[in-house]
Amino acid sequence: MNAKIIPVIMAGGKGTRLWPLSRSGAPKQFIQFVGDRTLFQATLSRVSDQALYEAPVVITNEDFRFLVAEQARELGVKLSGILLEPVARNTAPAVAAAAAFAAGRFGEEAILQVLASDHEIVADQGYFDAIRTAQETALSGRLVTFGITPTEPATGYGYIEIGERLPEGAHAVRRFVEKPALPEAERMLEAGGFAWNSGIFMFKAGQVLKEMTVYAPEVEKAARAAVAKAAGDLDFTRLDQDAFSASPDISVDYAIMEKTSNAAVVPASFTWSDLGSWDAVWKLGTRDEAGNVASGKATLVNTRNSLVMSRTSHLAVQGLDGVAVIASEDAVYVGRLEDSQDVGRLVKQLAATRATAALTETHPTSYRPWGGYTSVLNGDRFQVKRLFVTPGKKLSLQKHHHRSEHWICVKGTAEVTIGEETKIVRENESAYIPQGEVHRLANPGKIMLEMIEVQTGSYLGEDDIIRIVDEFGRG
Repeated sequence: MNAKIIPVIMAGGKGTRLWPLSRSGAPKQFIQFVGDRTLFQATLSRVSDQALYEAPVVITNEDFRFLVAEQARELGVKLSGILLEPVARNTAPAVAAAAAFAAGRFGEEAILQVLASDHEIVADQGYFDAIRTAQETALSGRLVTFGITPTEPATGYGYIEIGERLPEGAHAVRRFVEKPALPEAERMLEAGGFAWNSGIFMFKAGQVLKEMTVYAPEVEKAARAAVAKAAGDLDFTRLDQDAFSASPDISVDYAIMEKTSNAAVVPASFTWSDLGSWDAVWKLGTRDEAGNVASGKATLVNTRNSLVMSRTSHLAVQGLDGVAVIASEDAVYVGRLEDSQDVGRLVKQLAATRATAALTETHPTSYRPWGGYTSVLNGDRFQVKRLFVTPGKKLSLQKHHHRSEHWICVKGTAEVTIGEETKIVRENESAYIPQGEVHRLANPGKIMLEMIEVQTGSYLGEDDIIRIVDEFGRG
């Protein structure tokens, strides 16, 4: 066994089950829940052993392309490619496109490990033992999935019934079981021989494409065409829209894993969660003696078995048991942990109402390839933002038709271009950009630049921007 594994990281999901922190425009894989890394960055770290892995292939969508590139850059992780899905088409087309891309770059015999970017995993020795077993099994031509040893009768996961042991150490898959009702989950846990379906896969690039020609030929055909007609754009590979859109919208499990007789499962007991609910976040957190998990500014009194997280205001929680209290910059969620699987239903209701729809889509904090900004205050004909610019990065050379801007430097050193003049603006200094004037902001320093931007004018929308020069290829 000498071939390295090519990680394929699925990072295009727009799930909102961890609302209000996770939203369609800023999903959970790119958010720091605990520690100093996002879930996507933690995933990159798990595949960083260069003796075992090639540089990862990431498949995402247009909206997240700069988040992927920047969060990989922060870790110093080199990527083999960033594939951009032109439309959402579930996991089977994404996997097929990544397999076709990897086959072209590394060969049909290349071993792929497909993994989600938003799972929490403890990569201990048991984890890497499972990876090695899966690698040997995939080399034999099997399509391998990872089955997690259940610790409770969870109803939020699919299950796999484990069959006979195979020579490489994995097992045949007897059958897949949809997310069960509680009595069925309890029965399977008591009977034994069942595992949670982790959604992690390993197989040869050519093998999975071959299986798709049998069980999902339209998916395979669309994926190969989308890769063959793909266009390069900076560090990204844009899959052809017409070809990719022709693919059926179907998951890997439905497309091939539940149909093939070639499926194998590696039973594993490493700590894993898809972090699909606030209850899952609480279970993985570090609990105090009262069973509480708290993050950010929070005070808990006579409160037990609860999750309290704040990104803004100080939360004071008293006399409650088994609740989640989650505060983002502009919304607060309060609910029982045992009901947190139903947050998606609440989010759909918010999304269906014009007054609250934006709360499900965008954060007050938006990320850009140069850093990002947080909306601080909005008023009639004015708004205030906090800009943060990564060292060495610069915004596009641009102008606005309907607004003027005032920049105040609060941290770091700014290089400000206004018309024909470029000057340095230091902490507690400011610059004024008249309406219609060409301007640019850059960070020439070694630390994060933070600016307070006050906009005034008749129209303050983000689409009032004319980019003249942009190093990130945006129009």
